[in-house]
Amino acid sequence: MPVAGSGLRFQLEWRITLFTLVLVSLMTGLGFWQLQRAEEKAALAASWEFRQNQPPVAIESLWHAPAATLAYVPVRLSGVFDPDKFFLLDNRVNAGRFGYEVLGIVQLDGGQQRVLVNRGWLPGDPARLELPVVPAVMGRVELVGHVYVAPGTPYLLGEQQLGDTWPKLLQAVEMDKVGAALGAPVADAFFRYPVRIAAGQPGALAVDWQVVNMSPDKHRAYAAQWFTMALVLLLFYLFRSSNLWQWIKRKDQAGY
Repeated sequence: MPVAGSGLRFQLEWRITLFTLVLVSLMTGLGFWQLQRAEEKAALAASWEFRQNQPPVAIESLWHAPAATLAYVPVRLSGVFDPDKFFLLDNRVNAGRFGYEVLGIVQLDGGQQRVLVNRGWLPGDPARLELPVVPAVMGRVELVGHVYVAPGTPYLLGEQQLGDTWPKLLQAVEMDKVGAALGAPVADAFFRYPVRIAAGQPGALAVDWQVVNMSPDKHRAYAAQWFTMALVLLLFYLFRSSNLWQWIKRKDQAGY
């Protein structure tokens, strides 16, 4: 449908117009989503930095604390690792190598309360023929680490089915299933969130905790790419559907 006015002429073909509107809207939406993710990652990094400057507190004092206050809180705990029962968090990659994160169970001093403690990363068999040999931690230990509250819902390929044997493989940490496997109701006899152990602590393996898996600057760079592609597509559509280029050239030649 031709539209004329002020020297400009447009030939709007509805299929091309619809296609362009859909793609430009999609790319613009993805750009704003990346900006939102950048803000979220910056907030996480700021929370981490703030928490790390605080002294560790006894984990017993946080047992019934609101979830919103627990992320990255430095904690101390003491007790005994269960030598026979632990979980292996599957598909953990460290420096390009396949492996697992080892989640041990610490029974705290003076009671039946237990805490899931992430000891860090251990290399695994890429062929998945054998599980790794996990060094046991014997005797009473005193540990320092931080509470880890996973952002969002864990991604699962399917419902986790934990077998009867130990160790148990996990796709992601679902604390209700972890507690059920131990017969310890979460938030009662079992702490609601795992504790990530600090480097150099008894039982620590390869510990290099990443607060964010992608920096805010990278998210902003992706946002700029999406916005640029949306702008390029929009300009291409305008030049394709009008005489805008010839109109600009005539204005330039006329000295405007």
